[in-house]
Amino acid sequence: MTLQAIIREDLILNSLPDSIVVVNSANQIIYVNNAAEQLFFSGAKLLLSRKLEEIVAFDSPLVSVVNQSRRNKTITSEYDIMLSSPKYSGKRVDIHVSPLIEGDGDMVVQLQERSIAQKISQQLSHRGAARSVAGMASVLAHEIKNPLSGIRGSAQLLEQGICEDDKDLTRLIVQETDRICGLVDRMEVFSDNKPVAAEDINIHSVLEHVRMLAQNGFGRHVTFREIYDPSIPSARGDKGQLIQVFLNLIKNAVEAVSLPGGEVTLTTAYRHGVRVAVAGSKERMHLPLEICVIDNGSGIADDLKPHLFDPFVTTKPSGTGLGLALVAKIVGDHGGIIECDTSQTNTIFRVLLPSFCQD
Repeated sequence: MTLQAIIREDLILNSLPDSIVVVNSANQIIYVNNAAEQLFFSGAKLLLSRKLEEIVAFDSPLVSVVNQSRRNKTITSEYDIMLSSPKYSGKRVDIHVSPLIEGDGDMVVQLQERSIAQKISQQLSHRGAARSVAGMASVLAHEIKNPLSGIRGSAQLLEQGICEDDKDLTRLIVQETDRICGLVDRMEVFSDNKPVAAEDINIHSVLEHVRMLAQNGFGRHVTFREIYDPSIPSARGDKGQLIQVFLNLIKNAVEAVSLPGGEVTLTTAYRHGVRVAVAGSKERMHLPLEICVIDNGSGIADDLKPHLFDPFVTTKPSGTGLGLALVAKIVGDHGGIIECDTSQTNTIFRVLLPSFCQD
């Protein structure tokens, strides 16, 4: 093959959106395209000659799929596989492995990230759930809070004319009406449709603020790790609302790792990605800022995964199930996307946001 043909083939492979990795019979990497460099957060010089086992988590099925394909000398595929390592946050990918023709044990690995269409579909579902809560909140505010105020007042009047032994019951009525009113007040947040102020936000300052709150309060027993990209640009949004988003996500992560050895990892990265049409925007938005909250808990039950951002879905005995629904609304109002990947060893909440200066 001529040098010109080799250069042309390399240009073609580097133009593909999918990650292409070629390994030899010892699983040492002998070729990666540009997409693979971005996927593994390492340049070709660092990846070449390293073993596949060194760049993915020790329990990753990727290695076993490659070995199986080599052993059977057939194309092997696995779908919806979690790919992760200590250097980068996990991603769901489809894996296709095939023997290289005349390669003597060399294998071609194609890694396809979940399609952006899935992310858009998730985002539309999250925003639809938030709109349904907003409509319910406006009804509840009128139809429930007004009668509750009458019930509360009546209980306080009754308390003045009954014996001391029965006052516990009237106080219970007052406490329960206050609790229901508090729940309705929380739901009314969903009916706030004011546009988000486009401020220049340093996302690392937001994460540091929330981490300090957690470490000095509800997350005192957890080890926090930070893997930040110091070069990422500013986010576009409201600092108070973004603090609320990540405080909620980190609190959930802390509660998922209550046992000794619990870790919560915060990561940031810049993704060139593609421009996508986001609900609520007439333009195609570029979402290059990726912020992840990762815990090493036991994961989320399969039956909850499709409904994770729906209102009133919770596994907490005292939870209302409005936290993640509100998070999804705020992220959507910022023109972003939130998604969740979970397994038996960790859970990753990934927030994609536009930068302040779109390129």
